[in-house]
Amino acid sequence: MAEPSTIARPYAEAAFRLADAQGKLAEWSVALANLAAVAQDARVRGAIGDPNLSAAKVAGLFISILAGKLTVESENFVRVLAENGRLEVLPEIRVQYEALKNELEGVLEVEVYTAFEMDASQLADLAGRLERKTGRKVKARVTVDPSLIGGARIEMGDKVIDGSARAQLVALENALKA
Repeated sequence: MAEPSTIARPYAEAAFRLADAQGKLAEWSVALANLAAVAQDARVRGAIGDPNLSAAKVAGLFISILAGKLTVESENFVRVLAENGRLEVLPEIRVQYEALKNELEGVLEVEVYTAFEMDASQLADLAGRLERKTGRKVKARVTVDPSLIGGARIEMGDKVIDGSARAQLVALENALKA
């Protein structure tokens, strides 16, 4: 069976092309976030996998849950996904859509793991430094991880900058063992 990312890619690209052509990137971003949230609900996942429910009924379930929050195009997108048995990959479609949107807009999503809470000025300073380093606008999400002991670990796509005390201690331990 194919990986969810492989299955989701053509749908994410199609949604992105449509949204970009209509100038509705932000609206589609919200719609896909809502659809992904619905798809992750345990009761909805049960309905998706229920062989007694037709694709039209499952699509109707999504549309009724998000009544008034979807455009005609996004409702049609749900119907296409239902007909092709792909509703379960909506969270991955959203992830890939956001990556395409961020690439077009020159935005870099960054995960920042810190040992302690960061205040707004510290986060703004870090984001500014990363923007100067990468030449792109940075959208940072911060997660507190006390196991880092101190410092921060920054993940930018496949690049990692680990300035945590834990990483330095591991490096010291390895140097002493060598």
